[in-house]
Amino acid sequence: MTENSLDTAGRQAAADQASGAQAAAAASGSGPASAPGGALGRRVVTFADSLWRPALVLAAFVAAWWFVAAREYVPNYLVPTPGQVWETMTGQWSELARHTLVTLYETVLGFVLAAALGLATAVAIAYSRTLDKALYPIVLFAQVIPKIAIAPLLVVWFGLGLTPKIILAVLIAFFPVVISGVAGLRSTDPELLDLAATMGAGPWRTFRKIRFPNALPHLMAGLKVAVTLAVVGAVVGEFVGASEGLGYVLLLANGNLDAPLLFADLILMSAIGIVLFVLVEIAEALLIPWHASRRAAVSLTTS
Repeated sequence: MTENSLDTAGRQAAADQASGAQAAAAASGSGPASAPGGALGRRVVTFADSLWRPALVLAAFVAAWWFVAAREYVPNYLVPTPGQVWETMTGQWSELARHTLVTLYETVLGFVLAAALGLATAVAIAYSRTLDKALYPIVLFAQVIPKIAIAPLLVVWFGLGLTPKIILAVLIAFFPVVISGVAGLRSTDPELLDLAATMGAGPWRTFRKIRFPNALPHLMAGLKVAVTLAVVGAVVGEFVGASEGLGYVLLLANGNLDAPLLFADLILMSAIGIVLFVLVEIAEALLIPWHASRRAAVSLTTS
């Protein structure tokens, strides 16, 4: 009986949220489409509307870059033209792709480990005052240590393989996951927790049905920060000791004063971070479509 009551309460809360979203959509004139094609068309329009502004800014940046490099206001050995960078990227694509895959593997594995360990640590801190006082200072201490300072030590301990890069990616991406997870788990309405306890829900059911869904908006924000920092951690590890990866290519290009290769390498690093960020953004849209930040139809202003 208590389990059914808790499920009923959860369904009622979801229904209330859905009703609020529908009411907001109706008030803004964007109610349900009369046909599936209408919904698909709206999504295409929304996607295109979200792209044209950054595309315009990017085009303006590339145009300014091309103008400065073509006029040689800055020497080409320092700032190459976009055409030179493109020729280098296409001419050395097979080699660059191999190094990109290495850095991508280090980044993804480091991010996944940081997300799992960070969430477990956040749960421990949020549920136990003893662990809060014991772990929180250690987490903060680990964050303020410059990671570039301990990278050589990790290379000495674990060699020149992938392990030091993955560990650095974990160390850098770990902190935002913990902070956002703790903030989300502690932001649960106490009245909901009292209601769950009254219905006889145990700690695990309360966590699964109330605490964790309520913490997801905060947690996803931390994951979006963490996934970009994981790229930094992997590259920093490659700076110290590596024979492959985009960080290794960056050192070679810098040592040979190969500006086109340097710029191509930086573009690929940025692409990794952007793609992973977008993937986390998509996961957020799938996991918390009910949250106010995901409902584009709801106006955030009163005007």
